[in-house]
Amino acid sequence: MANKLISEVPLPKSIANVFAARNISTAKEALSLTEFELMELLDVGLTEVRSALSQISEIVAPTYQTALSLMEERFQNEHFRGHFPTGLKGLDAALCGGIPFGVLTELVGPAGIGKTQLCLKLSLLASLPTNYGGLDGRVIYIDVESKFSSRRLLEIGLRSFPEIFQMKAMAQEMAGRILVLRPTSLSEFTQSLEQIKVSLLQNQVKMLVIDSMAALVSGEHEQGICRQQTLSWHISFIKSLAEFSRIPVVVTNQVRSHNHDDASRYSFQVQRRDGTMEIPIRYDSHLIAALGIHWAHAVTTRLVLEAKSGQRFIKVAKSPISPPLAFPFHITSSGISLLSDDGMELMGPEINAIHCQGHNEISNFGREGLQ
Repeated sequence: MANKLISEVPLPKSIANVFAARNISTAKEALSLTEFELMELLDVGLTEVRSALSQISEIVAPTYQTALSLMEERFQNEHFRGHFPTGLKGLDAALCGGIPFGVLTELVGPAGIGKTQLCLKLSLLASLPTNYGGLDGRVIYIDVESKFSSRRLLEIGLRSFPEIFQMKAMAQEMAGRILVLRPTSLSEFTQSLEQIKVSLLQNQVKMLVIDSMAALVSGEHEQGICRQQTLSWHISFIKSLAEFSRIPVVVTNQVRSHNHDDASRYSFQVQRRDGTMEIPIRYDSHLIAALGIHWAHAVTTRLVLEAKSGQRFIKVAKSPISPPLAFPFHITSSGISLLSDDGMELMGPEINAIHCQGHNEISNFGREGLQ
């Protein structure tokens, strides 16, 4: 609106002609000058200048919106964008339907907790016909750590949808819809991104899975600022892929040990008058998500998979439409299943903390299927 032409504003003809004669053609140009500068430039009185600025401001100023209209607008946008059900009833209810289309959804947690298991299940579901709750399309699965297992995929399909996967032809068709890429480096992954963008259109791709982004970045020799700059480019490109294709994009992330200096990297840290930085409150969190704060801002939904006292949990740590909730789950031959559809509400540091207590005792299931 700032670039709206003054000729389109219903000003008195005499004033409009003066603006044109002085080469002030847009609202932005007029509003960038003070009243006295305009008086001198246009050679008119203060009353005429104030009247003209008032009319211009009224035209270009954004209109107010009520909370009700914003809520209705958001509902329409969410309905248009859509959600992909995960098959986990409680989680889908919390996310208003499942994994959102057109944005990044992150799965983060320690090794062996079940991130790849969930990716396999989501990939399988996306390939299914719509009458089975699927997206009836192809899936691009970027398998960075060579954890993708076709045998485990078919096992999940057979246990979850025996009426489809007991028929050899149907099972082969569903498995054939999942396109697996295995880049060996970040540079190789970068080269394939444009090809992926073309494939999203030509091959009726309905989901993109990257397992895992952290493994791609950690394999490079760049450090510090150079690595962050490289990652920033990939973040922007992957986000644009999600928005461009309007499909769910699921990316897994690893964890790393908590560094007590991490808090000092946040830009909103308070500085004292003497120039020293105020020491932030530190919470007892042993693990945090890898890739840093810029990546965390890029993802719309963050699902944390963790283990506490020998029990696995999947929790909604970040979502624009759900409060922080945790759901206990286990892994069976049919994939991830929730033990309860009623999520436990989280507060304070528990929202972002990542636990792996007793993880060794429960992480043996499915490892052989991922070899």
